[in-house]
Amino acid sequence: MTIRVIIVDDQAMVRAGFAALLAAQSDIDVVGEAADGRKGVELARGTRPDVVLMDVRMPEMDGLAAARILLDTQEEGKDHETYDDGAAVSRPKVLMLTTFDADDYVYEALRAGASGFLLKDAPPADLIAAVRVVAAGDALLAPKVTRRLIADFAQQRPAQRRRPAVQLDGLTPRETEVVELVARGLSNQEIADHLVLAEQTVKTHIGRVLAKLDLRDRAQAVIFAYESGLVTPGDR
Repeated sequence: MTIRVIIVDDQAMVRAGFAALLAAQSDIDVVGEAADGRKGVELARGTRPDVVLMDVRMPEMDGLAAARILLDTQEEGKDHETYDDGAAVSRPKVLMLTTFDADDYVYEALRAGASGFLLKDAPPADLIAAVRVVAAGDALLAPKVTRRLIADFAQQRPAQRRRPAVQLDGLTPRETEVVELVARGLSNQEIADHLVLAEQTVKTHIGRVLAKLDLRDRAQAVIFAYESGLVTPGDR
């Protein structure tokens, strides 16, 4: 299936460059561009993309506020939105575009439900791969970047804890071990190697963790691990 993408960024050159790169892929269709978060939300509702590339800092409405609107399912209590024509479609995956000087926003973006983040100076191949990864329902958490960013955010901007010990008690020792390694930025293959398991077994454990903790994806599992105290910022 073709992946429908919109690009929301206040820099015209960035939008043009990303659009040209993605449109050249046979499985990706760029269906629109917007210069700020408010227009991005309107565009998303009109074009119904699979993936939204969302800049963090923009005028009118920043990417974090726009992502919250696009990903807010609490009001309806479901993971899809019903449009005026009666069609119910899945909400888009949001991939945040950021630079290290925008670190403050990334943790909040992940907590809001974004599927991950990508540095604006990443190689072109990484952008293409990122779109495909989040479109497939996975979270984009590059280990080297994730370990630094999430640890910093958890330390600087702690969220109110919601009885995490009770939730952790519902996990098996192996599942607890797996979610801890996910939070430390290890890939499925790295976790498999560390625990001497098959990669498919690791995927099964992660799926069970998400179901038991009522988490949307791998990104939320990382956030939970830090907020619950399972992983302490700065430790190894």
